[in-house]
Amino acid sequence: MPLMALRERLNVLVNSMFLEGLLDQQFRQLQMLQDASSPGFVAEVITLFCEDSERMLTELTKLLDQAVVDYQKVDAYVHQLKGSSSRFAVGFVKCHTVYDEAQC
Repeated sequence: MPLMALRERLNVLVNSMFLEGLLDQQFRQLQMLQDASSPGFVAEVITLFCEDSERMLTELTKLLDQAVVDYQKVDAYVHQLKGSSSRFAVGFVKCHTVYDEAQC
């Protein structure tokens, strides 16, 4: 597929994610940091975010699977996950849901 067609598909996808509330202005600011000297900057940040989020969710799952749940540790991971997701994308991770389920 030609490069221009790929860029157009990417723009359509990103715009739809804005409309759905998955991305916000902070993502636009992230895009503005990318330039010719670092063309993969946004992809690298997204990859790091996804890897870190996966690690935190794995740890949360382990904690919640314990017979006796350490809610202080759960709270620390939820807080960390919420912070990183709020800096990256408003609706990308619904940490309140994870936290509410952990409290049950």
